[in-house]
Amino acid sequence: MTLISPQRLTRRQEQDDVDMIAIAVLLRRRQEKDQRRRRQFWVRPWIARRELFGTYDQLMTELERESHGDFKGYLRIEPAMFHEMLKRLTDSLEKTKTNWRTPLGVDLKLAVTIRYLASGDSHRSLAYSFRVTHNTISKVVREVCASIVEEYGPEVFSTPSAPDSWRVVAHRFGSRWNFHHACGALDGKHIAMKCPKDSGSLYYNYKGFFSIILLALVDGDYKWADVGANGSTSDCSVSNSSTLSTALMNNTLGLPPPEPLPNDDKDTPYFLVGDDAFPLRT
Repeated sequence: MTLISPQRLTRRQEQDDVDMIAIAVLLRRRQEKDQRRRRQFWVRPWIARRELFGTYDQLMTELERESHGDFKGYLRIEPAMFHEMLKRLTDSLEKTKTNWRTPLGVDLKLAVTIRYLASGDSHRSLAYSFRVTHNTISKVVREVCASIVEEYGPEVFSTPSAPDSWRVVAHRFGSRWNFHHACGALDGKHIAMKCPKDSGSLYYNYKGFFSIILLALVDGDYKWADVGANGSTSDCSVSNSSTLSTALMNNTLGLPPPEPLPNDDKDTPYFLVGDDAFPLRT
């Protein structure tokens, strides 16, 4: 028989008590964690009433029915353009219905994304107006933007390369804007963004916010666009470092040779229109 001293017995009991307390604490934490994870609702009740009170099903329907101007003011596009985009993007954005829940409609996804791009509202702000959770909106915006680029990219970013193609562009400028021999209008646009990590003031522009610059060359119907750069760069610097500027300097853009303007007999070059941020060059 082994005899255990009272002191060792007391220490063992104390250790057992400590172990039991530790186990009880771990079990309690696990229970609290499971309670936090357990959802109260599969879909929050106020979100489930989207069709009754949501912005898309109520406000946008009213605007399209009663005031196309206000519809354009809200989304920055005409109702006809919205429905064209809806028709062209449906195949790539439509989800298969399941027994679990009905997926968001393509029309709602498109409306949320266009409103986000037009207003710059946060995902949380849009969540309360459209009655779609903010984390879902974050995924929807990326998905719709990717589909827009894939669908419209080849059409919007197609640049003429032959004199006859440029003459068509110039003719459109002349007929629509009464500005003959213009082959494009060039300008820069600051697009607001969050400051990239460890970028300092590289993206901080003279207007007082962080941005990336879109340098756009558009035809008479506002089509085409070119490159982007950090917001601290001037429009002229962006232009000088673009492939467009290189093509102009090397005369490889394919512009037509000088020809007379309407009702004139003196040859006048074809040209690009820009503001005073761009130097006057041949």
